[in-house]
Amino acid sequence: MGDRYEAFCMADPSFYDAMHSEATAGASYPVADRDLPEGWRCTAKDDWLTVRRDGAALPLQGWKIHASATLDGADRVLEAVWDYCVPRGIQFKFLRSPGAFRARVSKYAPRGFSGKLVTVYPGDDAECERILTELGAELEGVPGPYILSDLRWGQGPLHVRYGAFANRFTTDATGAVVPALEDGDGLLVADRRDPVFHVPDWIELPGFLEPHLKARNAVTVTDIPYTIERVLHFSNGGGIYLARHEDGRQVVLKEGRPHAGLDAWGEDAVQRVEREHEVLSLLAGVPGVPEVFELFSIGEHRFMAMEYVEGEVLSKAVVTRYPLVDPMAGPEEYRSFTDWARNVYERLAGIVEAVHARGIAYGDLHLFNVMVRPDGDPCLLDFEVAGPIDSERRAGLGNQGFAAPRSMAGAEADRYSLACMKLALFLPMTNLIGLHRLKARHFTEIATRHFPVDAAWFDDALERIAPAAFAYEPPRVDPEPAAWPGVRDAIATAITASATPERNDRLFPGDVEQFESGGLGLSYGAAGVLYALDAAGAGRFEEYESWLRDRAVNPASGSRLGLYDGLLGAAFTLDRFGYTQDALDIAAIVLREDWETLGGDLSGGIAGIGLGLLHLGAAHGESELTDAGLRCAAIAADRLAAETGTAAVSGGRELWAGLMRGGAGRAVLFMRAAEATGDAGYLDAAAAALRADLRRTVVRDNGSREVDEGWRTMPYLDAGSVGIGLVLGEYAAHRADPEFAEALEGIAVTASSPFYILPGLSTGRAGILLYLASRAVEPLADPLVRAQVEALAWHALPYGGGMAFPGTGLLRLSMDLATGGAGVLLALGALHGGPGLPLIPGASAPRTPAPPVRVEKITSR
Repeated sequence: MGDRYEAFCMADPSFYDAMHSEATAGASYPVADRDLPEGWRCTAKDDWLTVRRDGAALPLQGWKIHASATLDGADRVLEAVWDYCVPRGIQFKFLRSPGAFRARVSKYAPRGFSGKLVTVYPGDDAECERILTELGAELEGVPGPYILSDLRWGQGPLHVRYGAFANRFTTDATGAVVPALEDGDGLLVADRRDPVFHVPDWIELPGFLEPHLKARNAVTVTDIPYTIERVLHFSNGGGIYLARHEDGRQVVLKEGRPHAGLDAWGEDAVQRVEREHEVLSLLAGVPGVPEVFELFSIGEHRFMAMEYVEGEVLSKAVVTRYPLVDPMAGPEEYRSFTDWARNVYERLAGIVEAVHARGIAYGDLHLFNVMVRPDGDPCLLDFEVAGPIDSERRAGLGNQGFAAPRSMAGAEADRYSLACMKLALFLPMTNLIGLHRLKARHFTEIATRHFPVDAAWFDDALERIAPAAFAYEPPRVDPEPAAWPGVRDAIATAITASATPERNDRLFPGDVEQFESGGLGLSYGAAGVLYALDAAGAGRFEEYESWLRDRAVNPASGSRLGLYDGLLGAAFTLDRFGYTQDALDIAAIVLREDWETLGGDLSGGIAGIGLGLLHLGAAHGESELTDAGLRCAAIAADRLAAETGTAAVSGGRELWAGLMRGGAGRAVLFMRAAEATGDAGYLDAAAAALRADLRRTVVRDNGSREVDEGWRTMPYLDAGSVGIGLVLGEYAAHRADPEFAEALEGIAVTASSPFYILPGLSTGRAGILLYLASRAVEPLADPLVRAQVEALAWHALPYGGGMAFPGTGLLRLSMDLATGGAGVLLALGALHGGPGLPLIPGASAPRTPAPPVRVEKITSR
C-alpha cells in the first residue's frame, strides 16, 4: 500500500477522497475570484483551475514551467504568475485551494508531483526561456520545495521539465493506461513523471537550461564520510538510507527536504530531522532507543546519522509468527505466539516508561515504528514527532490505528498508543479503531476466543480506548438463510446512504483508484455497485442508474475502456438493466478508440474487452461486436507468451499472475472464444495461460498454494491463487488436467485460513467466499463457508444506519465492488444463489464440486 492511501485521508474522516473541489479542499485561493479580460476563461478540472484564452493554440508537448511555494507564500507566487501571464497571453493552471496544495506537500504526497502549485505553458522554447528569465527574476529567492521531477531555475520556486501539454494516453509495458507524448518517430510513449529529472532521448536540452543542470549536478555526496549502500524508504519528506561510515560502521542516514513532507502543524521534514536529533541526544543510553550521531547538510537537505538497528520490523515479526493465518496451526503455535506477543508488549511498555522518565513523550508508537532485534528485544524507531512529556500539542503525524484522540497529548497519548498495541499484537487491524473506537471491544472478544489470553489482560487497554460507559453491540453476520435479508439490507442501507449523485467524479465512495480510472467501471465505480445491489436482491435505483447512463454515454476525455476498470463495465450493467441502446452506444465508443494497443489483462485490457463484446454481441445479435470480441481473443492469444513471460514471481518488475492481470483472466476469454467458434486451439491457449500463472505459485509448508510475489505470497481473488482456482474450476468443465486438479487441492487449503487482513472481494475474505461458493453445491452447509461468513463481522462497522466495510489499508470505508461493501454483498448473495463476478461463469454459480480436501478443524486454544 505504501503511503498512497494516506494522501486520500485528508478530505473526509469516513471515505477516501481527493482534494478536487471546494467541498473537500475548502475555499479557493483569492486569485481564483479575479476578473479575466474578454476572451479568457477559467475552468475547473480535478484540483486544478486552468486560465486560458479562447482559440489560443498550444503545442501538444514541450518544456513546461512549474512553480512551487510554501504554504504561507502561495498567494505571493500565484499573484506573480497571474500578473505576469495574463497580460502576455500566456496560459497556465494552478491548484484551486490551500487544501489542495497542502495535500501536495504533505509527508504522504506522491513524490513525483510534490510541491507543484502552478503549471505554465510556453508556446515554444524561446518563450519558455523568456518566462523563466523574467518571472524567475521577480520570484528569485522566494522559497518553495524542490519539485523532484523537474530542473530548478536559479534560487527561486520555478522549475521546468519536458512533458505533455495535452491529455493524450497510451499503454505502458504492462498494458496500463498512462499519460503520453510523442517520441522522435511520432509514436505515443509514456510521459515519465518519476521523482527524477529526465530528458527524453529524442530531445536536446536547450542551452539556457544547461547552467541549471550543471548546478544541480554539482550537489553530490562525495564530500561526506558516508557511502550510501541502498535506500530503505522514501517519503515526500526525504529518504532513509543504509550507509557505511568511512570507519566501517553501518549507519542509517535520515534525510529532510526543506518545505516538503509537511505535518499537521505545517512543519517540514528538516524541522523534524533536527528535532529527532535533539530528542535522541537527550535519550542517549536508554535501552530500546537507537544511538544518534552527527547532523549535517547536503545542499539544502538536512541529514541525521544514527545507529542501524538490525532485526525485523514488528509488523513483519507479527505476520511471520501469526498462527491465525495458518489453518493447520494447533494449540502449541497459539500458546507460543501468545507468550511472544505478551513479552514484546511488556518490554515495549518498559521502554516507553523509560523515555517518559527522561521527560520525553514518544508520540508515534505503532507496529511499523518498532524493530525487533535478533535477540528478541524491541527498539523504537522514528522520534521525529517526539516532544516534551507535558506538551499540550498532539503529534503532527500519526498512525490511524494507534493515534490518540485529539484530547490527548504527551504521555497520555503514548499510553493510549500502548493500549492499541496490546490489541494489534493479537489482531493487527487496529486501523479500524481509528474509524470506530468501540470496535476495540469486538477485537478483544475475537482475540480471547482464539488465543490463550485472559480477557482481563485487555481491561486497562479497553478502558483507555472504549470505556464500558458507552453501549456497544458487536456486529454479527449470520450465515443462516433466514438471516440473509436482514444482512443484505444492512449492507445495502450503508451503500445507498453513502451515495453522492450531486458529484460528477464518483457516485459511491470507494478505493483511491476511482480517482485514476474514473467512477464508472465495475471494480471501483458505479457500475459495480449497482450491479451488486441488483444481483444480491437489494433493488434497483433509478436516480443512480441515470447518473451512470449520463456519464457513460458521454464519457469524459481519458475515460478507461475496460470491462472492470471502465466503459465496457458500465455497458454491461446498463445492458443488464435494460438500457440496450445505451450499452451498444458505449460499445461503439470503445471500438472507435485504439483498444488493440491495450494489454491483454481482464481488468482494463483486451481479455475484459473481448468478454464484454462477446456478451453484448451474443445477447443482441450484433455480429460486429462478436467479431470484435473474437479479434480480442486472437490478439490475446498471439501475445500470450510475451505477456505472461517465464518468470517465477509475480508483480514488481515482472508480469502479473492472477485473474485480473494475469493468465487466468486471459483464459476466461479463450474459453468463451472456444465455445463461440468450436476452435480447440483456444482451449490450448487457456491451458497455457493457466500454466503460466501456476509457474508463479508456491506451495507453503502447510500445503497452501499461493502466488509468489518474491517478498510475500498472495491467496486472493485479483492477483492471488484463489482467482486462478476460480478459472481452473471453469476449465475443468472443458478438459480434465491432472496438474490443474493438484493445484486446486492446494488452493482449497489457501481458502481455509481463519484470518484475512481485508474484507473485500479483490484482496480479502469476500473473494475467498466467492471462490468457495463456486466449489460447493450447497455452500452454506459447509462449516468452513459458514465460519468465513461469520468472520466478515470482524471488519464490519456501522454507517448510515447499516453495515459498512473498510477498503484497502483499513483507513477508510469503501462501498465499491473490488474493495468495499458492494463486493461483500455480491459474495454473500452468491452463497444464497445469486450471480457472482460479471462474465466470469466460474464465479457465478456452484458447479460440480471438486474432490474434498481435508482441512483439520482449527483449535483456538
